[in-house]
Amino acid sequence: MKTIQGPGIFLAQFIGDATPFNSLDGLAGWAASLGYKGLQIPTSDASIFDLALAAESDAYCDEVKGKLADHGLSITELSTHLQGQLLCVHPAYDLQFDAFAAPHVRGYPAARTAWAHEQLLMAAKASKRLGLQAHASFSGALAWPYLYPWPQRPPGLVEAAFAELAKRWRPVLDAFDEAGVDVCYELHPGEDLHDGITFERFLDAVDQHPRAHILYDPSHFVLQQLDYLAFIDHYHERIRAFHVKDAEFRPNGKQGVYGGFANWIHRAGRFRSLGDGQIDFKGIFSKMAQYGFAGWAVLEWECCLKHPEDGAREGAAFIRDHIIRVADRAFDDFAASAGDAATLNHLLGLDR
Repeated sequence: MKTIQGPGIFLAQFIGDATPFNSLDGLAGWAASLGYKGLQIPTSDASIFDLALAAESDAYCDEVKGKLADHGLSITELSTHLQGQLLCVHPAYDLQFDAFAAPHVRGYPAARTAWAHEQLLMAAKASKRLGLQAHASFSGALAWPYLYPWPQRPPGLVEAAFAELAKRWRPVLDAFDEAGVDVCYELHPGEDLHDGITFERFLDAVDQHPRAHILYDPSHFVLQQLDYLAFIDHYHERIRAFHVKDAEFRPNGKQGVYGGFANWIHRAGRFRSLGDGQIDFKGIFSKMAQYGFAGWAVLEWECCLKHPEDGAREGAAFIRDHIIRVADRAFDDFAASAGDAATLNHLLGLDR
């Protein structure tokens, strides 16, 4: 067994125009003051982290690590959630997702896909230079509009979508393999990889690629009504990253899983700050310890009610208090007896 590292915090939801949220150094000082030990860094904002420079420069990577070390912090993972999303975009979402791409490729889907591909290759190189073992991303989606279809999907549609998904991701996974870094897909509604079955389908399509792994976030499973504890039993060998995010699901006579097009605050399924939702984090951290998860427990804040700075402040203590320092010996070791062959034979009556 191994002890989880943490607490960490994903910076994406906290970046802003005002100090201290407008620079990596400012964010680092703020996070450290709350008790965080690690930062998961998004790579879509060069003013916070210059991905292109990190991919080519050891000096820049050393500078970033040194700046964080001055605050007592480490990098947990880099994140390419937005770039991973843009690697595979169904045309229905072209206009909305264009906003996440570089200006020169907006309006040009093929160019946008190529740009996302290059971003992911740079992330592999940057992760290697930073000495990281895992990377956080989204899979993107081609089949998502057909999740609950009417009229029915034509035969072969899902298979074709996952074949194309695998075709686009395979060279990226190979690049991460060369870098010695795992790609951890956040299984998330809106992505083609959103539950265990879709992840297995993808694994089959990429021939069980050794770098295809999971970013485990139980909040997305609560909203799908998936057993998030049993999920760990099934997929613990592929879980290499962990978002600690709370959620609640309160269906009623008017709405359920799909939310009825309500805004976040009125949906049956809502994201909450840590400790304010329904998730059994004691059970999750226990299973993570049982299976020897040695990565980081990283707060992702997306609460529909609480102020982000309050959620971040409370989240550091919440994660710290849930991390289980694993035992280095069995509780009954004091009663252990000799285990040599003669003793064992005697106990079994084989020496009579």
